[in-house]
Amino acid sequence: MGRRGPAPTPTSILQMRGSTLVNQRRLADEPTPPPGLPRCPAWLDVDTKAAWKQLAPTLGAMGCLTRIDANALARYCRLWARWRKAEAFIDKHGEVYSLKDDVGKTRCVQQWPQVAIANKLTQQLSRLEAEFGMTPSARSRIQIEKPKVPNSLDRFLLTRDRQSSTE
Repeated sequence: MGRRGPAPTPTSILQMRGSTLVNQRRLADEPTPPPGLPRCPAWLDVDTKAAWKQLAPTLGAMGCLTRIDANALARYCRLWARWRKAEAFIDKHGEVYSLKDDVGKTRCVQQWPQVAIANKLTQQLSRLEAEFGMTPSARSRIQIEKPKVPNSLDRFLLTRDRQSSTE
């Protein structure tokens, strides 16, 4: 039997949200991935690499990407490239085609397989987008503390504290 309930939210995400669920025991036990952007895998195709080059710097700047996330991001980029190909096919051929009998009379209309493929890929992409904070609702749950811009009083107090510690 599989695990029950939703997957636990990573502590870093809980901290960004300002959640009260974060406790010291959980912080001590949870592994922390090494910081930095992952390298783009060489095995990705051209379309997938283009998606990687577009997303990786943005996700890194948002603080949502570390080196351990390479496989998840590669999976997202590959799904995105496949989705684009399916959508391009649908744009060119439409969503349905007609099946005709021997006389040439249309018997029924059938959906192209690419329509089902695009729909399934859309669901998978949506799940990964939520994981990476790439949707407005996912970002609304994350609160990142912005660095405080020091004002003149802060600078004065900092300078005064440094002078008093050297005396």
